[in-house]
Amino acid sequence: MSRRTRKAATSAPGASRPTVSVCRGCCCGPKIPDVDHAGQLAALRRSLGEIAAVRAVECLDACEQANVIVVQPSAEGRRAGGRPVWLGLVNDAAAVADIIAWVEAGGPGLADAPDILDLYTFRPSRRIQQELGSS
Repeated sequence: MSRRTRKAATSAPGASRPTVSVCRGCCCGPKIPDVDHAGQLAALRRSLGEIAAVRAVECLDACEQANVIVVQPSAEGRRAGGRPVWLGLVNDAAAVADIIAWVEAGGPGLADAPDILDLYTFRPSRRIQQELGSS
């Protein structure tokens, strides 16, 4: 994966609304059977399109955690201490619904994530954190 592709997963530090990056590369998507990948992305876009930037990215380089979603705070959330939250193994509709509810409430820095999302949270490698600027 090129640096250009990875950089596309980051949002500008002053983004006025949260950014939800949905990995749809080689492992997040086609290799996870019995998951409606298009439906996940559509649900996020339908529910969050007015309050967050929702985008599919080619690869977030955390394939062992497929499907990966990164929720990045808005500028206000970052000022309040929010940092990007990496969620892995997001392979069911209930997890997507919890992510939607959290972002609707404000997302990182502005609202506490539902406790169940603790089970999905992981830290990517330092290399990926440095490349994405998401420490």
